[in-house]
Amino acid sequence: MSAENKAIVRCFFEEAINKGNMTVVDELMAQNYIEHEGPAGQPSGIEGFKQFIAMVATAFPDLQVTIEDLIAEGDKVVARVTVRGTHKGTLMGNIPPTGKHATWTGIDIFQMAGGKIVGRWNQRDLLGLMQQLGVIAAPGQSES
Repeated sequence: MSAENKAIVRCFFEEAINKGNMTVVDELMAQNYIEHEGPAGQPSGIEGFKQFIAMVATAFPDLQVTIEDLIAEGDKVVARVTVRGTHKGTLMGNIPPTGKHATWTGIDIFQMAGGKIVGRWNQRDLLGLMQQLGVIAAPGQSES
């Protein structure tokens, strides 16, 4: 089962995130999918996830996620990822495009049941991302 669950998560990143194929989301995620760490105000479930991906894809149209590690145990799959993209659109509704290329890391924990993703927790280095975009000053730098 671990190998099958890892294959589903790989497909999630390759097809849904890297290629923007939202039809695969309906195939990979259960109808009762829960996004445990979604942005405030974002609806949970598959539609909320699609809205979030649309926002990210608008902000970073060349977004690519590389899986660095993929570990499966029981009903969970953990992915350590590196995310890369160029900030060409509005991010989070109020951060105007900077044109800067950024690289940040993250960890996703997927919960699986019946060959589908039923839940996800994720953490991203958003502080590092905001510093790269110049939205937040890095330590030792003054804001301009």
